[in-house]
Amino acid sequence: MDAKSLSQAVVAGMEDRKAEDIVIMDLKESKGAICDYFVICSGTSDTHLSSIAESIEKKVSEVSKESPWMKEGYTNKEWILLDYVSVVVHIFKKDKREYYGLEDLWGDAQQVSVPQGA
Repeated sequence: MDAKSLSQAVVAGMEDRKAEDIVIMDLKESKGAICDYFVICSGTSDTHLSSIAESIEKKVSEVSKESPWMKEGYTNKEWILLDYVSVVVHIFKKDKREYYGLEDLWGDAQQVSVPQGA
């Protein structure tokens, strides 16, 4: 599965659990990028973050049979990261997302906001 299709599967998993403020960042032209896409969203609680992450893993597995190469953040549940190599998924609590500001840090990347309930 190519990176763009994988990012769309990630978004579908996020939407299934009503993730908020979903943004897809195309990093292919960004200097120093470690992957092709970041897909970022926010959740409202520890349980919501876990639910979003589990939904993403399930959706991606269904459409591509892929599993994350690496997972982090399931213990603290403030920022869960799922690394699919070409696509890196960031699931934040709102305050942590604002604090780390990935959208600003990678400001040269093309960003697409996914409309809520689309």
